[in-house]
Amino acid sequence: MGVLARTRLVACAAAVLTVAAGLGIRGAATGEAAKYAGDALYTVLVHTLVVLIAPRVKPLAAAATALAFSCAVELLQLTQFPAELAARNPLARLVLGSTFNAPDLLWYAVGAVCAGLVHSFVSARVPVAGRRAA
Repeated sequence: MGVLARTRLVACAAAVLTVAAGLGIRGAATGEAAKYAGDALYTVLVHTLVVLIAPRVKPLAAAATALAFSCAVELLQLTQFPAELAARNPLARLVLGSTFNAPDLLWYAVGAVCAGLVHSFVSARVPVAGRRAA
């Protein structure tokens, strides 16, 4: 198996684990703890999807992309578009949310930092696509 395929496989596994963690937290916790953990995990999931799409991406670039995307989605909630779409499609509510909440931006940053650190740790130990092992 090539490095690109292996990187994508690890990213795919990380995405599945992230979704499982999010569902587990929602099932085990309630209130703000579950909500903000879900916000951080949303950005972690976006990070893993960035790596899945672009396996050569560096950890900082993937984290920045995930954070920018998450913040853009949150800011989009200042319009009526996500709420209208969520009313028609439950999946859209999961992806886009429906109402703006400023503290979510902080938790997206927490998720981006955590995902970037894990990505850096893993890529330092496993050959990254397009780079030879030391």
